[in-house]
Amino acid sequence: MILPIYLYGEPVLRKEAEEVPEDYPNLKELAENMFQTMEKANGVGLAAPQVGLALRMFVVDGNGLAEDYPECLGVRRCMINPEVVEESKETNVKDEGCLSIPGVYEGVKRPDWIVINYLDENLVEHEERLEGFAARMVLHEYDHLDGKMFIDRVSPLRKPFIKNKLQAILKGKNHPDYKHCALR
Repeated sequence: MILPIYLYGEPVLRKEAEEVPEDYPNLKELAENMFQTMEKANGVGLAAPQVGLALRMFVVDGNGLAEDYPECLGVRRCMINPEVVEESKETNVKDEGCLSIPGVYEGVKRPDWIVINYLDENLVEHEERLEGFAARMVLHEYDHLDGKMFIDRVSPLRKPFIKNKLQAILKGKNHPDYKHCALR
C-alpha cells in the first residue's frame, strides 16, 4: 500500500522518534509499505516519520545508484531502532534531496563511512559497516529519527538560497507528483 509522504512543515518531521517495540503490530507489512511508497516516489530512502509515524525505523535501497556509486549495490535494508556506533573522521560533501522537501537539493557534509547496529524487519540484529553514498543514504534517514532534516546541515551561506523554496512548500505551492500529506 502506498502511504502519503509528509512534507516540510509537518510537526512529525521534527519530533524525536520512539523505539519500535518488538511486538509492534504488522511490522513486516509496514516495512513493505514503506519500500513501496519510497519506490513509487523514486526515492532511495524513507523514514517512518516521513509517513507520519514517530518510530525509529527507515528503509533504504541504493541499487538504482549502483552505476554511479558501486558501494550501493545490494544495499536494500529495513533498519529498525538503528544506532550509529562509529563513524569516520574523514568527511565529504555531496548534494542531497528529500522526499519531504521536494525540489530542494544542497550539499551536505557527512562521514565517509559508518558502523551501524540495527534490527531488520524480522527483528534479526545486524552490525554493518557502510561506506560512501551507502553511508550517506543511511545517515540521511537516521537524521529523520532525531527530528533533523538535511537542510539543518546545509552551510549557513547556502541557507538563504533555499528559504523561498521552503516557504513555497509551506504555502502549498510546491506539490510533488507522488502521494503526499502537506500542512492543512
